[in-house]
Amino acid sequence: MTVTVENAAPKYLENITAGRHVLQADEPVGAGGQDAAPTPYDLLLAALGACKVITLRMYAERKRWPLQAVHVNLSHAKVHAEDCVNCASESSLIDHIEVEIRLVGELSEEQRRTLLAVAEKCPVHRTLTSRVQIRTRAAP
Repeated sequence: MTVTVENAAPKYLENITAGRHVLQADEPVGAGGQDAAPTPYDLLLAALGACKVITLRMYAERKRWPLQAVHVNLSHAKVHAEDCVNCASESSLIDHIEVEIRLVGELSEEQRRTLLAVAEKCPVHRTLTSRVQIRTRAAP
């Protein structure tokens, strides 16, 4: 699948097309945007959270476990080098994503532990924690 991102108006509002789905991204007012849509980092957290919920639901369904619902809260913080006491270099940035998962259902403690471990293995989590190569090139 190809995702396309193009300028909308005003300023930093972007139109995103993913297959037949359309959504937008923007920046907060404090960063020069209009706060008309989620930020790119909001969308990143949404992708991670959605992947974890889908993965857990699929796993529980295959195991026939009584998982009724999954609620995931995520937050992101970026620590810049000048704020980082233990950074190895001046150009270091540390991204920290906090994930809180609430499992709803009559699950045993062992099932809950297993599901939390499975959440760490969702495809988006694995992508974000692996070595990722991004190649940017000019379009013809």
